[in-house]
Amino acid sequence: MLAAGIDIGGTKCAVCIGEVSGEEYRILHRCPPRKTKDYAPAEMLDALCGDLLSLKQLPDAGKMVERIGISCGGPLDSRAGVILSPPNLPGWNYVAVTDYFEKQTGWKTTLCNDANACALAEWRFGAGKGCSDMLFLTFGTGLGAGLILNNRLYTGASDMAGELGHIRLSDYGPVGYGKMGSFEGFCSGGGIAQFAKAVVMQELQAGRTPELCPSLADLESLTAEKIGLAAKTGDALAKEILKQTGAQLGKGLSILIDLLNPQRIVIGSIFARCYEELWPAAEEIILRETLKPARAVCEVVPSQLSESVGDVAALTVAWYDREISGSLFQRVL
Repeated sequence: MLAAGIDIGGTKCAVCIGEVSGEEYRILHRCPPRKTKDYAPAEMLDALCGDLLSLKQLPDAGKMVERIGISCGGPLDSRAGVILSPPNLPGWNYVAVTDYFEKQTGWKTTLCNDANACALAEWRFGAGKGCSDMLFLTFGTGLGAGLILNNRLYTGASDMAGELGHIRLSDYGPVGYGKMGSFEGFCSGGGIAQFAKAVVMQELQAGRTPELCPSLADLESLTAEKIGLAAKTGDALAKEILKQTGAQLGKGLSILIDLLNPQRIVIGSIFARCYEELWPAAEEIILRETLKPARAVCEVVPSQLSESVGDVAALTVAWYDREISGSLFQRVL
């Protein structure tokens, strides 16, 4: 089928058109991504709609497009097609995106939590292919999970399944998803930066000058990306920060392994880029904390779709809604 995909994220939003089936996908056209922070929600919807309509004029699109799939950070109500104030999308409060795009384009539109959408994409085309029970963790701007259980996407009683970023792993620690010491606080780009700043501040106050951040003036420029690059070049403090992040990741994964008994856990973004720095500490915790029969059947692997997962995920939402889900994304009237 030919579908349009819209990826709405805390950092960027983008539109594409592609062909997707249960076995393969092909992205035909991509519009340049737009920085989320540069637009109010209504302005972004108008801009994305303009991108869609520009693609609609292309020879291999137009009336052939069957539907739109939208991947967006939660919480949201996929059945009603409404975005419900996600922490990483300030100002996106009760935004009825499916109604908007259906009225503007005439194409049936389906909204899906980004972690769920990425889980669908990795399950069909990436590192989760061939699994009946798998989990996908975002580990990017925020931390969420998509659950594929018994070959179906599991969304929960109120569309909130997989919001594991809100789980508290420690009484103290970086703030994520509005909670100190949360899974998202430790295992997200913003959370790693928060944790690193606290560690660096401690070093500076002790009279040491870490190469990672030699002065207070450099503190605000400290990001997860900078920490990952420094760790890969051998910076001891950066490596220690990611080691401690990996240990917290291991705690969270241990809960998931014992609770859901998946065949595979696929983790994207920062984990895929910093696998060697994060995984040893996470694995050590998992070996200590999980039940052996559950651990023995579960692989933890980086995302295969990597940086293209947002586009593929949005397209896969459109395919899944038509081919498999039945009433899963059925609109509430």
